[in-house]
Amino acid sequence: MKNEEERPLQSKNELLKMLSLEGCVALITGGGGVLGGTIGKGLGLAGAQVAFTDLFEDKAQAQAEAVAGLGVETCGVAMDAFNPDSIRAGLERIEAQLGPVDILINAAGGNVKDATVVPENPFFKLPKEAIDKVVGLNLYAGAIGPCQIVGGRMAERKLHGSIINVSSMNAFRPLTRVMGYSAAKAAVSNFTQWLAVHFTLELKLDIRVNAIAPGFFVTEQNRALLLDGDQLTERGQQIISHTPMGRFGEPDDLIGACVWLASGASAFVNGVVLPIDGGFSAYSGV
Repeated sequence: MKNEEERPLQSKNELLKMLSLEGCVALITGGGGVLGGTIGKGLGLAGAQVAFTDLFEDKAQAQAEAVAGLGVETCGVAMDAFNPDSIRAGLERIEAQLGPVDILINAAGGNVKDATVVPENPFFKLPKEAIDKVVGLNLYAGAIGPCQIVGGRMAERKLHGSIINVSSMNAFRPLTRVMGYSAAKAAVSNFTQWLAVHFTLELKLDIRVNAIAPGFFVTEQNRALLLDGDQLTERGQQIISHTPMGRFGEPDDLIGACVWLASGASAFVNGVVLPIDGGFSAYSGV
């Protein structure tokens, strides 16, 4: 995120420049997935060089190749966000290819089947190992670990930076069944606010930390829960009936918010968790 000299806007071109990410390098964890890949595409089209990272290098490289076809300078790198040594090694490769990272998008995360409450796996018998895994996947791998290492590198270099974590609508309104996932995403939101204060108040650095909280987007992981072929499942219908805009989110719906949060256009926005949910969090049901 570039730091522009503070002065009143004078022209349309200056406003557009505030939203430009030219000269920036963005690292996307979970970049092999649909949402992380789409966010990376959007940042690239806004001018950033983009590094897609994923546990599986072929998935990261596939996203990079698709975005390179749009004229974006990019790379795909293997990175296990659970493993600090893997994060460091991936960061070294990325900075050798693209330069210092000043935008971090933490899109790694997801649910774990064995941590989901269903009749055959009631809350009182959820395996500790499954709860540990889903919390670790979303809180440590999905936020804390990359923020320590990539954010730490930003801090060492005193870069002007933007970190965007991916929380969830579950952090605002916990969904039935996914206890561990809801708790972990609530922790991601809290951590986002904590780190925003730590960087700016305690370390006196211009590294902003915010989060997006997507509503309901159909991915390969949740498709069977929301759709039965072309028809909504009972759970899918409940979600749509509580979403004023009457649809699921499309991956491209995340792009504008992420470009804004990564750019100088949001220079005074710090420690927020931004719902992107079609009005779900605003609707009481009545």
